[in-house]
Amino acid sequence: MEKPWLKSYPESVPAEIDISAYASVVDIFHESCKRFADRPSFHNLGTTISFQELEEATDAFASWCQHEAGLVKGDRIAIMMPNLLQYPVAVFGALRAGLVVVNTNPLYTDRELKHQLKDSGAKAIVVVEAFAHTLADVIDDTEIKTVITTRFGDMLSFPKSILVNFVLKHVKKMVPPFSLPGSFSMKEVLAKGVHLPQAQADLNHDDVAFLQYTGGTTGVAKGAMLTHGNMVANILQAWNWINAVDQDEGRELIVTALPLYHIFALTANCLTYMKLGAMNLLITNPRDMPGFVKELKKFKFTAFTGVNTLFNALLNTPGFDTIDFSKLKLTLGGGMAVQKSVAEQWHDVTGSTLIEAYGLTETSPAACINPMGIGKYNDSIGLPLSSTDASIRDPDNNALPIGERGELCIRGPQVMKGYWQRPEATAETIDSEGWLHTGDVAVMNEKGFFKIVDRLKDMILVSGFNVYPNEIEGVIACMPGVLEVGAIGVPDEHSGEVVKVVIVKKDEALTEEDITAYCKEELTGYKRPKVIQFVDELPKTNVGKILRRELREL
Repeated sequence: MEKPWLKSYPESVPAEIDISAYASVVDIFHESCKRFADRPSFHNLGTTISFQELEEATDAFASWCQHEAGLVKGDRIAIMMPNLLQYPVAVFGALRAGLVVVNTNPLYTDRELKHQLKDSGAKAIVVVEAFAHTLADVIDDTEIKTVITTRFGDMLSFPKSILVNFVLKHVKKMVPPFSLPGSFSMKEVLAKGVHLPQAQADLNHDDVAFLQYTGGTTGVAKGAMLTHGNMVANILQAWNWINAVDQDEGRELIVTALPLYHIFALTANCLTYMKLGAMNLLITNPRDMPGFVKELKKFKFTAFTGVNTLFNALLNTPGFDTIDFSKLKLTLGGGMAVQKSVAEQWHDVTGSTLIEAYGLTETSPAACINPMGIGKYNDSIGLPLSSTDASIRDPDNNALPIGERGELCIRGPQVMKGYWQRPEATAETIDSEGWLHTGDVAVMNEKGFFKIVDRLKDMILVSGFNVYPNEIEGVIACMPGVLEVGAIGVPDEHSGEVVKVVIVKKDEALTEEDITAYCKEELTGYKRPKVIQFVDELPKTNVGKILRRELREL
């Protein structure tokens, strides 16, 4: 097939990548730990760990998992925590033991957590104590046999570790009571693991590294099987691209404010910048904007990833414009559309161009990216990455010519193996020729740049997180006072979109407050409806399907 985008590639970016140099993500990890042993790898809340310290900690974690917990290659381990130093220790330790990492949002409700743990068949979990009460409520209905708990301050330097743990538990009351008999603390796991035989795992490109959960049109969250081959490919694809801005290996510092359990930060920050020997500056609570800005002022960072809402919030936080941006080479926006006004203001304040990229959980995630030297916002998601084919297709799966609108389809080594235990859903998403159908409507210009213009799926995109209407409808329909419900996304200045629900009452006494309170118990924050409307009936097709486009016109 023709690839007009190759003519627009920066000179240093190859058309194809060779992933044969690394059998697994673990190989890249070991290489970085050896090359950059004395360099800082991760920093959080005043504490820095070097690559050598990270390797030692992950070695202990992996050994404990194999020799004490009895976990074997292919077993799933859930990791449920915000951005803390414990996260890379648990992730790389699990991968070294040959385990499959199931990234888990720590803010999940009982219902959401129970589904993910049951669906993945996870046998172990690492959870921060502040969220352990949710696990305690559902663990009996899962296959979890091994629980490792940790506290926010456990890997911080003394005495800050003691202070942070005390304040969060006893002053801020952020650790609700829980009971998880037989659980282990991460501190004791690492202490014991040091004395155990080194973990061994023979890994290759076909082995699954991550089960990364994403929503579906049926309302059921599905685990995208991202193999070591997928992840190695995407790391090398991104690494080749960002090297176009003259990376100083072992000296870069990337700001990691997006949660590492999200595929964007996982691959771009945790994995790709690990290959560069960079330090990840972990921001545990980016919603505390004044605290975030205060932390940024302590460092001369060279790279920054985020979503449009994060950049916009920072730009509107007092003191952000006084930060030293002299070393900032790369600002990368993804997860949701970057707005022109935000991109222009970011450039005015920081002197750095906000580069937009595009991807999906199912593509590990990067599929397209703009050249590093574009200079200014161009309203485009950029060019397909090395070894990546992109095609605009009509409803009959025929390729369309340049300039015509159609569904954007992606093919490349970063495309997932499939959905965990869902062959039908996999077949609906990846066709017989290997094309992954994104559900996004796009156009390509003569230079090979792609632009998203619409969405085929009913998916709602809230600050970079996918929300599927059927899940929201399924939850609210369980309320006794609800007869029918339809969910859609509506524009929002801050998060791009928010969830709106349109409800037909069964009980006239039902109120917006009732809906809000119920959803608070059943749905993670970004999934909760921000707009609630009551109507006498929902617009439907003659076979009873809700007409979402007409809901948007109400």
